Amino acid sequence: MQRALFSRSALLAQQAAAALDSPLAARSAPLLQRLDRSMSSVTIPPPACILRPLEVPYRYLFGPGPSNVPPRVLASGARPIIGHLHPEMYQIMNDIKKGIQYAFQTENNMTISMSGSGHAAMECAVFNTVEPGESVLIAINGIWGERVAEIAERMGANAHRLEKAPGGYFTNKEIEQAIEKHKPVLFFLAHGESSAGLCHPVDGIGDICRKHNCLFLVDTVASLGAAPIFMDKQKIDILYTGSQKALNAPPGTAPISFNDRACHKMFNRKTKPVSYLFDMTHLSNYWGCDGKPARAYHHTGPVSGFFALRESLAILAEKGLEESWRKHKEVAAYLYRGLEDLGLKLFIPEKDLRLPSVTTISIPEGYDWREMLTYIMKHHQMEMTGGLGPSIGMVMRIGLMGYNCEKTNADMALHALADALKNCKKSKA
Repeated sequence: MQRALFSRSALLAQQAAAALDSPLAARSAPLLQRLDRSMSSVTIPPPACILRPLEVPYRYLFGPGPSNVPPRVLASGARPIIGHLHPEMYQIMNDIKKGIQYAFQTENNMTISMSGSGHAAMECAVFNTVEPGESVLIAINGIWGERVAEIAERMGANAHRLEKAPGGYFTNKEIEQAIEKHKPVLFFLAHGESSAGLCHPVDGIGDICRKHNCLFLVDTVASLGAAPIFMDKQKIDILYTGSQKALNAPPGTAPISFNDRACHKMFNRKTKPVSYLFDMTHLSNYWGCDGKPARAYHHTGPVSGFFALRESLAILAEKGLEESWRKHKEVAAYLYRGLEDLGLKLFIPEKDLRLPSVTTISIPEGYDWREMLTYIMKHHQMEMTGGLGPSIGMVMRIGLMGYNCEKTNADMALHALADALKNCKKSKA
């Protein structure tokens, strides 16, 4: 009986297969597919664009960031995923912490990387050290001070602005007078103001902040690895950067460090920080900085992003900070000479105040800067950019940082600019 049932089932299967191969089945297939779709609960079809293969062009990223990423860093990000709470991942995070301490020149225990871009570190710094109603002083000479002021106001702080035009710099006397007037708990300064191409002096400001019981917060997103910065020696209380510029890792991770003064302020708050994700009470444990024997789950960190960040910090350590600073300064000086030979005017007149990683030129008289940049992208597959925030319409920006910091790349950029000057329309006015 069982053998008969099996034989009958096999026969039915053969008949069904034959029916599917028949001309009638072929004609009926579209009808069956429509019937099947009509019975489906899915009403939005798969988008045609997502069914096409991913295509990404190769571009020379000679703007203010991100920069091109070296093959070694790209390869590190392609390694197999491991769990974000695995012991091997904790070791990689420990390596990253040591690499950041070297890059920042600090011994701060409270040193981590944010899971996010430089803005994540910017918000983390403000959210954790400032409470609603407290006074904050922000030096604004480009877009980054504007951003910090808005972040401080959004979380309820009393934001005071010390302002100059894009590219302007503040004397220590001006800074101390403003601190005496507003009595802030935090003073912000961008070391590398990439929207204007300025590298701001830092020496002495940490002493002023300590004299007036004020924390000193410094943004080095555009300058770290390209210009000297010494967190401990210069008495910087909070320092942060981004992964995608001179560190030449993909965007998405942001190193940040807090010294003991900053930790005392943020761990003795009356109110909780406005962000759970950026709460250093939890992040300090996730990164093994709070002295507790076990790390608890807080969020899922960007595993591949951390692989890439570790590799980029390893490259910086192998090269050495001083060599990295020297090379950025040398290539920048080579670029300056070439720009001046083309008759272009450097936006920051003082050589010592120019940001080595991002060079700004005044928009050539009579030219439409948007047309020039579009021409360069179309004919040279090269990104340069205009201004950002208050510097829009004032400058064009050329970035040669990290992996891109080579004289051969400076020559390519100069050739593209010369071509644009020759072929873009110049107004007669």
